[in-house]
Amino acid sequence: MILKTQTIIEVLNQYPDLKDVLLANGFKGLDNEMILKQLGKLPLEIVLKNKGIGVEPFLDLLNDHIKKDTTDITLMDNVNKEGNISIIGLLPCPVRIPLMERFASLSNVEDINHNLKAASEGLDWLKEEVSVATETDLADIYISAGFDLFFEENLMKKFKDKKVFDDFYKDMEYNSDFNNDYMSLQDPNGDYSMIAVVPAVFLVNTLVLGDRPMPKTWSDLLNPIYEGSISLPVSDFDLFNAILIHLYKEFGEEALTKLGKSLIKSMHPAEMVKSEKRSRIKPAISIMPYFFTKMALPGSVMKAVWPEDGAIVSPIFMLSKKEKQEEIQEITDMFMSKETGEILSHKGLFPSVHKEVNNNLEDKTFKWVGWDYINNNNIGEILEKCMRIFHEGMEK
Repeated sequence: MILKTQTIIEVLNQYPDLKDVLLANGFKGLDNEMILKQLGKLPLEIVLKNKGIGVEPFLDLLNDHIKKDTTDITLMDNVNKEGNISIIGLLPCPVRIPLMERFASLSNVEDINHNLKAASEGLDWLKEEVSVATETDLADIYISAGFDLFFEENLMKKFKDKKVFDDFYKDMEYNSDFNNDYMSLQDPNGDYSMIAVVPAVFLVNTLVLGDRPMPKTWSDLLNPIYEGSISLPVSDFDLFNAILIHLYKEFGEEALTKLGKSLIKSMHPAEMVKSEKRSRIKPAISIMPYFFTKMALPGSVMKAVWPEDGAIVSPIFMLSKKEKQEEIQEITDMFMSKETGEILSHKGLFPSVHKEVNNNLEDKTFKWVGWDYINNNNIGEILEKCMRIFHEGMEK
């Protein structure tokens, strides 16, 4: 395990493969002997604080990579094997390893053909497979976030309409965070299961913000005073699509035009967190998954804001083949369990739907586009329209 008292030289001597991880996270010049000699003697804690990066979250990131090197070898042995059961999808990056460890403990894991990639790899490969798949070609279980994958007519929706999938947990009571007076996350048609959500919040650079007011709601972001000042997770299509469709539903086309005009740059959330000191392009407001706000150094100019009108959510879905319930029940039970919910919520800050999990949200609320809207509209067409209007706003 890497400790905050260790130097970069000590870390690299012990774990040479972490060099790429450090380089990807702003540690430049590690190939330069002079720079390494100067920088490498400092404890990680001091280096991280100087860069404005939260110490504990970054140590978790490094230790997760170490764990991945030793764990994934055995976990990946079953990929693409001839198993009786197949499961495909994306798992959130911050919690993929502990989730895969629970997956590896299943009694029938040797019979499972699995391909559970990190969410950072994106959904394009999976959408390509589903677009040409027949009912027979489908995996037995799909796990991922993604409005377009699950609701576009030529993707999962065509199988949903044929009742290929079944929510084995339709009688399960959801966590009160997602089952209350203002929202119900549970699929009323009993097709899709939900596991957790990815909330979108604001990270505000108060120095760049200047004397402009701190944004408190999604409608605040549409104020012209923020034009050219907002960073959006455009490369994170799941969350970006959720943001677009929510704003379109609530505020109309004009909101997407204004959002496009406000865009300063699309950054990976880790880049947004570090933009305080590293980037020459400094957004005043970054919209990002809740998890990444915890990497911001306490006491810095970066302030996390949970929107008063609710964090827009991109749900993590689980689709289970109805005809295979007996064979796959142990797997789906594992993903819907309290233990998995606590991993998602407590380690990854992806609030769980399990009613016994304390998501530690206090009075925080969410924005969910709603099943009525999803079921009564062509989501694929709406997303295409939203993207077009947003890009038109960028060009104005």
